[in-house]
Amino acid sequence: QMADPFLYHTGERSKYGCLGHEVQIEHIKAYVCRPSFFTDKAVIVIHDIFGWLFPDIRYIVDLIAGHGYITICPDFFKGTDPWKTTDHWADFADWMKDHDPTKVDKEADVVLKYLKEQCGAKKIGIVGFSWGGMAVHHLMLKNPQLTAGVSLYGRIIRDSEERYNLLNPTFFIFGEKDHTISYDQITLLEEKLKQYCEVAYKIKVYPGQVHGFAQLKPEDMKPDDKPYIEEARKDMIDWIKIFT
Repeated sequence: QMADPFLYHTGERSKYGCLGHEVQIEHIKAYVCRPSFFTDKAVIVIHDIFGWLFPDIRYIVDLIAGHGYITICPDFFKGTDPWKTTDHWADFADWMKDHDPTKVDKEADVVLKYLKEQCGAKKIGIVGFSWGGMAVHHLMLKNPQLTAGVSLYGRIIRDSEERYNLLNPTFFIFGEKDHTISYDQITLLEEKLKQYCEVAYKIKVYPGQVHGFAQLKPEDMKPDDKPYIEEARKDMIDWIKIFT
């Protein structure tokens, strides 16, 4: 019996009227939100298994744009179906084979080119949630163009020691009550980063928080969780600000 790999209660989420717009970049659709003033700084947001249309992820894009970044969430599933709450977890492993978070390099390159050539971006950070957190971890090992990364509750991929030789500053955010990531895995990540990582990194575990906690819109937050959600988001943006 496989544990529900990314299950978090998406519940009755409130609707969200987005501030940005959709664009087509080569073979990828993307949601973009820009600040009201000119900037040469950008952030790529990588969605979770629920995809680029999920209102919570668009809220995050708008939130980051409000801090002065051209912010973009591309459809890293390239038009294929995201995971749906009605899907069966028994099929999740097969779905993951077709949606591998370590095979996002081509799409990342397309988006980086767009940000540099069409938007005039000079410094580009990246943040990713769950599935997207795994993708961020991967890209921060492969792509030196990304000047800072934040991986939020991405399961920790352990296939080789190279996994810990990050190219640029990376911040790992976890929830204490995340049943998909054990405390032992986080401890091991810390040990390995100490050993192999030559750039700035940080790991932080937020008390009482479950998988997916940092994406909730304010009106969907529970009062007990709200301070931790807000702190995680502030920490995420602060990290990007320091290194971009």
